[in-house]
Amino acid sequence: MPRFSVLIMPSAFSLLLRYTWLCGLCLCLLLASGARAAPTRLMVLGDSISAAYGMSLQQGWVSLLADELRDGDIAVINASISGETTDGALRRLPALLETHAPDLVIIELGGNDGLRGFPLATLRENLTQLVTQSQAAGAEVLLLPMHIPPNYGRRYTEAFHTSFAEVAQATGAGLGPFILDGIAGRPELMQGDGIHPQPEAQAQMLANVLPAIREALQ
Repeated sequence: MPRFSVLIMPSAFSLLLRYTWLCGLCLCLLLASGARAAPTRLMVLGDSISAAYGMSLQQGWVSLLADELRDGDIAVINASISGETTDGALRRLPALLETHAPDLVIIELGGNDGLRGFPLATLRENLTQLVTQSQAAGAEVLLLPMHIPPNYGRRYTEAFHTSFAEVAQATGAGLGPFILDGIAGRPELMQGDGIHPQPEAQAQMLANVLPAIREALQ
């Protein structure tokens, strides 16, 4: 009987070791699978230009971007609201960052600030806060510059546009191109108000900014 005990103990110990090893392997595989399953999260924080004003959301450039990036396992969140200002976006940003935890934030804002003649110092401060709060939450930031009509004079208009580059340089954010390049000023591509692009312009808008977005994602 003692001899039998000696023979069976190594076998039971071997089975325990094998079971422990298999459990550890399964856990590692599950963790690795979970890490691969989490998509990169891209959030667009914009105004009517990104909220597809005057058309369905599916026609807008952000929806086209989601289609373009779908094979890359990238989730696109459109947090844009028509009429949004940098002030309004600042109030919404903390909740958006907490809810969506984006890896990349694209800021397309400022046009409504400029059209209303808001102080440029306020515009720059708000943009800076939008960038730095996003960065503090762990996101890369791509800032899209805007142009406005010369309603308030050349000095204001030029200083408005250069504000975006100044903020990008000061914060380390990426600076994209003007999203309406080759579109603004062309009546066949703009809606009747002369401010909002037509559905036919959305693909060109995406083409304008897509290289900068791909670079930011890398």
